Amino acid sequence: VKLLSDAIRKTDVTKGEVGGITQRIGAYQIKIDDKKIVFIDTPGHEAFTTMRARGVKATDIAVLVVAADDGVMPQTIEAINHAKAANVPVIVVINKIDKANINVEKVKKGLTKYDLVSEEWGGDTLMVEVSALQKKGIKKLLETISLQAEMLDLKANPNIPAKGLIIETKLDNKRGIIASVLIQDGTLKISDYFIAGLSYGKIKILTDDKGKSIKKVTPSTPVEIMGFGKMPQAGDYFQVVPDDKLVKIIINERENEERSKIIEKSSLSLDNLFLEIKEGKIDKFKIILKTDTQGSLDALQEAIKKLKTENEEVKIDIIHAGVGNITETDVMLASASRAIIIGFNIRPDTNVQKIAKSEKVDIRLYKIIYDLIDEVKSALKGYLKPKIEEYICGQAEVREIFKIPKIGTIAGSYVLNGKISKNDNIRVIRDGKLVYEGKVSSLKRFKEDAKEVNIGFECGIGIEKFNDIKLKDILEFYTFREIKEK
Repeated sequence: VKLLSDAIRKTDVTKGEVGGITQRIGAYQIKIDDKKIVFIDTPGHEAFTTMRARGVKATDIAVLVVAADDGVMPQTIEAINHAKAANVPVIVVINKIDKANINVEKVKKGLTKYDLVSEEWGGDTLMVEVSALQKKGIKKLLETISLQAEMLDLKANPNIPAKGLIIETKLDNKRGIIASVLIQDGTLKISDYFIAGLSYGKIKILTDDKGKSIKKVTPSTPVEIMGFGKMPQAGDYFQVVPDDKLVKIIINERENEERSKIIEKSSLSLDNLFLEIKEGKIDKFKIILKTDTQGSLDALQEAIKKLKTENEEVKIDIIHAGVGNITETDVMLASASRAIIIGFNIRPDTNVQKIAKSEKVDIRLYKIIYDLIDEVKSALKGYLKPKIEEYICGQAEVREIFKIPKIGTIAGSYVLNGKISKNDNIRVIRDGKLVYEGKVSSLKRFKEDAKEVNIGFECGIGIEKFNDIKLKDILEFYTFREIKEK
């Protein structure tokens, strides 16, 4: 993708105007036939999912790059699902057509499985074949993007106060707070007062995507701004206001709104699913499905698709399915889409669990397919049993291993967080993957038995029926508790 980005910026269409662009502001502008195209250059789709979770539309068009020699990969599928969830049109770029023994038709066929059908095959997806290495097809790509923009009738008015979107933020030791902003409408000038989320200020310096200081910015232009009083967030709306008095009034209102949102944020869970369906609040039951193997994923997708809701107008929609652990991106996609996450034979790490709790995303974990299907069925019919929540008591890291004759392996461990107890359940996590789950057989401080050990202390841990302990293993202690309805 980086090679393609470089090829776009150096294309002849730009007539040499953008050859010196740096990547530091996270976006760059290309001109083609007196029209502007802005490419947001932030790597990955995590940032955009986070923005969308907060109700922000980051892009008008998604450009999906697929390598002709690799075809549709897991990350391709994930990107497709994120673009679909964001409801933006997708232009497919098939790259590396310069390579030998490639099959472009096979790539196109692979994409049809995800409802991306090229126009030549009777679909409505624009597809362009390019070689970033040889800079072939780049002009055609830019023309295709321009055509798609015309079809969307994207327009802006330069004669109004500027509006835009915060793309990236950073704190510079010498220059202070700096934000990369995409001006989507209006014109921005030096000395304009502005607000962005809960941050505000007065424009001091404007720097364009070539690193040059400028005095004003017109629509569809990325710019670096100095003048913030405090750090804004990526995804905040940026807006010019007439004076500093109005700034303070708006910021005060926004702070009150933010407090209300925290209290009122409504999330979807299996517990409230039936009620939401009954009250007509949802027309789709959205699921993100993550499993340990492709076989499990295929089987569960088929089983879930066969389930029916009480209200036939409400459809079950698996908005993303993949093999591997639950990630922060999955959580943000669920938050943005009001979806629940179902995990099979996997588990999220502690950081992901914290983010899910903060975003009020319901994560359900299963080890038996029947239990998963049965619980989803029950939720759809309103018969779900009280939720039993897993509670993480603490984690310890294995730093020494002791082989004790007639007893087994003892893990000399350091408690990283929380408080661990001999009565807790325990799981062994190695390189982020679950290795074993079971019971604690012994817990000692030095040579004395201990009921519990707090954060920051060392201890010896024995695990029932498990001796394959390795250095750096994470031992996670957990219990279960029933969640009472409020």
